[in-house]
Amino acid sequence: MAEALIVSTDRAATAAADRSALETVLVVPNMHCGACIRTVERTLLAQPGVRAARANLSARRVTVTTERVLATTEPLVVALAGAGFAASPLASARTPPDSAADSAYLRRLGVAGFAAMNIMLLSVSVWAGHGSDMPQSLSTLFHWLSAAIALPAVAYAGQPFFASARQALAARRLNMDVPISLGVVLATGMSLFQTIRGSEQVYFDAAVSLLFFLLIGRYLDHVVRRRAAGVAQNLLGLQGTEATIVGPTGVTERLTVGKVLPGMRILVATGERVPVDARLLAEEASIDDSLITGESLPRTLRAGDPVYAGSINLGQPWQAEATSAVESTLLSELARLIETAQQGRSRYVRLADRAARLYAPVVHILGAITFIGWMLTGHGWEQALTAAIAVLIITCPCALALAVPAVQVVATGRLLKSGIIVKAADGLERLAEVDTIVLDKTGTLTLPEPRLADHGAVPDALLKAAASLALASRHPYARAIVGAARERGVSLAPLTGVREIAGAGLETTGPEGTTRLGSAAFCQVAAGNVDVATLWMSMPGSPPFAFRFEESVRSDARSTVEKLMRAGYEVELLSGDQHGPVATAARSAGIARFMAQQKPDQKVERLTALSSLGRRVLMIGDGLNDAPALAAGYASLSPSTAADISQNAADAVFQGEKLGPVVETLVVAKAAHKRALENFAIAVGYNLLFVPMAMIGLVTPLIAAIAMSASSIAVTLNAMRLGLQKKERLL
Repeated sequence: MAEALIVSTDRAATAAADRSALETVLVVPNMHCGACIRTVERTLLAQPGVRAARANLSARRVTVTTERVLATTEPLVVALAGAGFAASPLASARTPPDSAADSAYLRRLGVAGFAAMNIMLLSVSVWAGHGSDMPQSLSTLFHWLSAAIALPAVAYAGQPFFASARQALAARRLNMDVPISLGVVLATGMSLFQTIRGSEQVYFDAAVSLLFFLLIGRYLDHVVRRRAAGVAQNLLGLQGTEATIVGPTGVTERLTVGKVLPGMRILVATGERVPVDARLLAEEASIDDSLITGESLPRTLRAGDPVYAGSINLGQPWQAEATSAVESTLLSELARLIETAQQGRSRYVRLADRAARLYAPVVHILGAITFIGWMLTGHGWEQALTAAIAVLIITCPCALALAVPAVQVVATGRLLKSGIIVKAADGLERLAEVDTIVLDKTGTLTLPEPRLADHGAVPDALLKAAASLALASRHPYARAIVGAARERGVSLAPLTGVREIAGAGLETTGPEGTTRLGSAAFCQVAAGNVDVATLWMSMPGSPPFAFRFEESVRSDARSTVEKLMRAGYEVELLSGDQHGPVATAARSAGIARFMAQQKPDQKVERLTALSSLGRRVLMIGDGLNDAPALAAGYASLSPSTAADISQNAADAVFQGEKLGPVVETLVVAKAAHKRALENFAIAVGYNLLFVPMAMIGLVTPLIAAIAMSASSIAVTLNAMRLGLQKKERLL
C-alpha cells in the first residue's frame, strides 16, 4: 500500500495520555500575573500524588497531572485556597460569572472615569489659578472637593486590586496587585495628608486616573481571557441542549442532550442543529457543517454517511441513528483539543512568565532604592515618596504578561473560524519559522476520498474479499474499496489476524496461504511503471488483480502551491505511490521536485536530510498514514477527516476539500509571530524608557499611571489587530 496506516511515533506517544496518570483542569479566576503562576504551580507540585502542574495565565486555568489513586480534586482545591487562590474543577465552572465580571469591571470603570474627569477639572483649575494668584483658601477648597470625590471612588474602583493584594499578602506572597495597591494607597494617603496640611503636593488625580486606566486594561484583559475559554465553550454550546428521540413505535420524545445514548434514533427538524454525532438513515440530506469543515457551501449526505453534532439541517426533516453520547462527540473532542493547546505554554509565553516572576521583588527594590536615593540627596520625604510611588506604578508588568497570550488566543480563534485546529501550544511559533514545505500525495495533495475506477467490472467475490481485508485499514484506497463494495450491496465482515506493514499493505494468512492487498512489490507483482494509482491483490490459487483508482487533485492545489512559492517557500512532493500517478499529481499542482515510491522510513530520511541542510520543514500529510514523517518535521500540518482529528500526530489539522488552509495557517502563524515580537518590544521599550525617568523624578504619578496603562492597552489592541486584518493584507 502507498503509505503506512498507523505507526507509533515519539510525538504520538508523547501526545497519548499516560495510563497511570490523570489530567485535571482547574479554573483559578484570581490568577493575575507571573508570580501567581509560580505560586499556583509550586503549591500543587507540593501535594502528594501530583506529577505535574502547568498554569495558563491567559485562560486562568491550570492543568494538573496526578496519580490515578488521587480520585478527587478536593485536596488540590484546598491547597490552593490555603495559598490564597479560589479554584474549582473545569467541569463545575460556569460561564455566567464572566458576564457578571464584565458588568462589575464596567461599573467600576465608569465610577473611576467619572471621578477622574471631575478631579482633573478641579486640578486644572488649581494649576491655572497659580498663574493668576488664586486665593489659597479656594485652592484648599478644590483639594478638599477632590478628596471628597477621590476617596469613595478609590475605595470602590480599586476593589479588584485591593482584594487580590489582600489575598496575596494573607498567603505570604507577592503579586503584581500588591505594588499597584501600594501605589494607589500611598498616593491617596499622601494627597489626603498634604490636603490637611494645606500643601500643593496633591495627587488625587493620579490615584484615580491610575485606577481608571488599570481598569481599562484589566477589562480588555478579561475580554481576551474570556475569548480564550470561550472558543471551546462556544463550540460545546453549538451542540444544542435537547434532542427529539423517535421510539420503537414511532412516538417522539424530547430529551436533554445528555440523555441521548448511542443507538437511539433522533429526528432533526429543518433548521435544527444535530444534537450528537449520528449516522444518516434518510436517503439524502443537505447540511451546513461549516463549523466542522470550515467550508461555507452546503453539503449533501447519503444514507449511512456520518453527520456531526453542531451541523445544521438545511432541507426536509430526517432521521439518524446516534453514534455517540454528548461527551464523545466530535465537537467535544475539538473543545478538548483547543483547551489542551491553550493550556500549554509556548516558548514566548514561558519567557514572559519567567520575566514576570521577577517583577514583584524587582519593583519593591527599585521603589526602595528610589526613595532612599532621593532622601540621601537631601530632598524631602514628600518628593522621595512621590518618586517611589511613580516607580511602583510605572513598573507594572501587565503588558509583559499579556504580550503573548493575547496573540495566541486571537490567532487560535481566527484559524478555528477557517476550520483549522491548532493542537500544539508552540505550533504557531514553529509554523512561523518554516521555509520548506513537503507534501504527501494521497489524501493531502489529492482529495481524501479516491474512487475505485470501473468497479462494476470487478467480480463480487473478489470485491468482497478485498473489501473484507481493507476493513482493517484507514488508508484512502482501502476506504474506496470498502465504499465500492457497500455501494454494490456486498455484505462485509472484518477478518481476524490482519497485519498492516508500513509502506506496503495488508496481509492475512489462512489455511490456503497468504492473502495480500497493497503495492505491486508487496504482492510480488512485476507491474512496471503505471500511470494511475493502483492497488494489487494476491490470493492463493488466483492470479494477481489490480484495483485502479481515480484521484482528483484538490481544486485549489495549483494556486496554493503558486502562492507558497511566491512567498519564498520550497515545495516538494513525497509519496509512496508509483512514479506515474505521483508525476501526474505533481504536474497538476505545479510542483517541480517530487519523489515516488517512498516508504515511511525513506520519507523520514528525506526530512532529516533537509534538516541537516538547515531547512525548517513543514510536513503536510495524513495524520494516520504519515505519523513518522509528521514527527520528523520541524512543524506538521494534517488534512484530516473529522474522525481522525484526535488521532494524528500533527501540530494542527484542517478540514475541507481545499488546500488553501495551508496558506491561511502559515499567514496567521507569521502574523502572530510578528505581533508577539511587537508586543515584547512595546513592553520592554516602555520599561526601559519610563523606569529611569520615574526614578530621577521626571515622571509624576499621573504620567506613570497613563504610561503604564497605555502599554497594557497597546499590547492587547495590537494582538486584536490580528483578528481584524483581512487575509489579503496579511499575505
